[in-house]
Amino acid sequence: MEKILIVDDDVAVTNYLMVFLMQTGRFETLVVNDSRQVEDLLAKDSFGVILLDMDMPNVSGMDILKMMHQKGLSIPVIILTGVSDVDLAVKSLKLGAIDYLTKPVEDETLLEAIDTALEHRALHHSIDQLPPQLKREDLTHVDAFEQFPTQNPAMIRFLHQIEKMATSDLTVFIWGEPGTGKEMLARAIQEASPRRDRPFVAVDASGQDPEKFPADFFGQARVWSGEREERPGFIEEAADGTLFLGEMEHLTLPMQVRLKRMLQTGEYYRENSTRIRKTEVRMIVASSYDLTEDSYRGRFSHDLVYHLMVNSVRLPPLRERMEDLPLLGEVFLREGVKKVGKEIDGFADDYFGFLERYDFPDNVQELLNIIEGSVVNAEGRIITIDSLPPYIRHKIAHRDKERAAEYHPRSLEDVQRDHVRQVVAHCGEDRDEAAAALGISRAEIDEMLS
Repeated sequence: MEKILIVDDDVAVTNYLMVFLMQTGRFETLVVNDSRQVEDLLAKDSFGVILLDMDMPNVSGMDILKMMHQKGLSIPVIILTGVSDVDLAVKSLKLGAIDYLTKPVEDETLLEAIDTALEHRALHHSIDQLPPQLKREDLTHVDAFEQFPTQNPAMIRFLHQIEKMATSDLTVFIWGEPGTGKEMLARAIQEASPRRDRPFVAVDASGQDPEKFPADFFGQARVWSGEREERPGFIEEAADGTLFLGEMEHLTLPMQVRLKRMLQTGEYYRENSTRIRKTEVRMIVASSYDLTEDSYRGRFSHDLVYHLMVNSVRLPPLRERMEDLPLLGEVFLREGVKKVGKEIDGFADDYFGFLERYDFPDNVQELLNIIEGSVVNAEGRIITIDSLPPYIRHKIAHRDKERAAEYHPRSLEDVQRDHVRQVVAHCGEDRDEAAAALGISRAEIDEMLS
């Protein structure tokens, strides 16, 4: 039986929540009306989920979140508040809360939020148990990640985390720069999941007519010559499988609200219909942007963003793992040879060393295009620098000139410090994880960044 901590200064609210949750027969509850007691309580007892009010005297809900964040307490927190505040929601998300519900909360909605929180806790507990040193070949489903060859330690850990996520039915939100391979990663999640033999449907929101998209996505009920016609949408095409929705930043606000309800409850309705339908589809949603940034505030339903960011991953750009160029090149060479029908033995020794001087603004997708162009241009069985598309050689030459003009020698200590900062940022400011990826101690990182 899961133990739930309820923190709210309103006795009527806590009494109702306590009775309701106990009546389900699934939960044991502990009520705290004085928020000053929470810190000592968390030091002595363990809880599956915390239901936390925001606006309380003495110690606010935000103060409690900050305290838990500082102490590294990873108990799932569901915010229950009387005020719908976008800024507050985003701040609490960044401090580790996993849902934000506005009072009064429907009983079913609360139970669904608690179930999701418990599933989230179990998933991230399994991720936390991953050993510090990981190998790509230790993946259970190596073939599922064929499009992600890597020798980068941070990327290897990332793939192991993704494989853990694949075992869950939780919605996954992938964000990263254009061309990083978000749809490829979604397909890898499908292949590494129990749904691998079920449908995979990919939809790009940026290429959709905003007025027609709800009908295409949810389905539509129409009347023709007095007869009713039901047309299924993408959701039913992906039934019991995986539905990938890319470039979600192009969704209209009404569409975001409907999507959030479906993600939370599994319920939806077709256009021109009032019949509630249920789906078991697993959603993977992607964007080219971090939707919590201030520049996107107001363009998105904070409820949807909040729901997505709880189980989100950032797919790193190619420039953060340039050592993987030769491995990716071999994968893309096989694809290019099949398309063009040429016999190619491999790459010249200096080919990837030359490409490392390019910053790949379009990331992995651009590397794929470059390799395919090199296959077309190759005059023999070896791909050389001369086989590169002319625009790439021109850009590299231009950048070399710019770098030569701007070059200022830096100490090795500064270079190392900058690299450590980048790795720590990539690991979500988790210095223990960064230390494992770098092969140094946490103390060494703390000293470098002090």
